[in-house]
Amino acid sequence: MITLMICDDQDVVCQGLNTILSNEKDLKVVGMAADGQELLEALASRQPDMVLMDLKMPIMNGVQATRAIKERYPNVRILILTTYDADEWVFDAIRSGADGFLLKDSSREELLAAIRDLAAGKTPIDPAVGGKLFSQLARQAPPGLTSVGSELSEREREILALLAEGLNNHTIADRLHLSEGTVRNYVSSIFAKLNVTDRTQAAVLAIKYGITSTKHLLGK
Repeated sequence: MITLMICDDQDVVCQGLNTILSNEKDLKVVGMAADGQELLEALASRQPDMVLMDLKMPIMNGVQATRAIKERYPNVRILILTTYDADEWVFDAIRSGADGFLLKDSSREELLAAIRDLAAGKTPIDPAVGGKLFSQLARQAPPGLTSVGSELSEREREILALLAEGLNNHTIADRLHLSEGTVRNYVSSIFAKLNVTDRTQAAVLAIKYGITSTKHLLGK
């Protein structure tokens, strides 16, 4: 069972999402909030597996709420669900720790698939957003890097490929029969060698230098 909270300042959106999700046997909505501050207060007692998060909200917007949640409840996954695909909102949300990004014009099937993919450790990103994200981060790639093979060990390349598929440390550990702490150490080493600060930047380099392909990050 995947437990979820919905955070959106439009009540009709909250109610609509609640109706959709409540019809699924493996999903359970445990609460709704109209802004980030209300959500944070509710999380103290409910702590769902996942939050469906709008971006533009009063009092505390989705970017601010995402950052606060990841600081206090790092295991809660956050799927941004918004009408806004402007670059600054996309980048700020992902840098703040969002685990996935979906536009509100997505179909019911796409929404349900994104929720289940995120729960399984993948990183669903709407294709309309993914192109902007990859282009921006690729431009920020460290200059002079001609081959990740010369920088990383065989195990690090293996972990980077799985990281670029959107898998979290726990899932990677299960896949490779390693402890989660060992995977965490490898990920830190990969970041240091590639001169990046987050998983998305590392994944872009993996794509750019042939470790994996964009289809995994786009949830295909």
